[in-house]
Amino acid sequence: MDGGDVLTAASPPERVPVPASDKARWYAVAANPGQELHAARHLERQGFETFTPSIVRTVRHARRRMERRTALFPGYLFVRFDIESCAWRSINGTLGVRSLVMAGERPLPAPRGLVESFIELSDKAGLMQAALECGQRVEILSGPFASWVGTVERLDDRGRVFVLLRLMNGEGAIAMDRASLWPAA
Repeated sequence: MDGGDVLTAASPPERVPVPASDKARWYAVAANPGQELHAARHLERQGFETFTPSIVRTVRHARRRMERRTALFPGYLFVRFDIESCAWRSINGTLGVRSLVMAGERPLPAPRGLVESFIELSDKAGLMQAALECGQRVEILSGPFASWVGTVERLDDRGRVFVLLRLMNGEGAIAMDRASLWPAA
């Protein structure tokens, strides 16, 4: 497999966070290409708390479309530990991990609040939910219009977003689920 997880009807198991000390910080981990989610699973089996900000993308292969969970930051994930009381060097030997992001001889901590803000913007499965507003340009991540860019026309209270797309000779509004959209670059 290429590292992405094919989505199935079964929901992923809920993560039970490992209690961390007050001194625990989040650190970035460079993963092998496409192996972010596998590396996170192996780190969790060792008792580390991980977070991989993820989105769902439609992938086309051999005339088929599949929805896959992929890392928001390809090649990276976050791990939380207390550098003073943890055997953190074992992270570098974990399957799927290239290395911790280092500053000299020590891992470089992520800025305080960064990973916590990603966690707040994600659902229980770790999928990022972007804040959207009318007039914003968005990229469609999944479905028949995957990789198209449109403009948010309106949002409703049921979680649907109406996106204006250029179709044929004009524009048309398409109703989409908020989870299938991401702010366009």
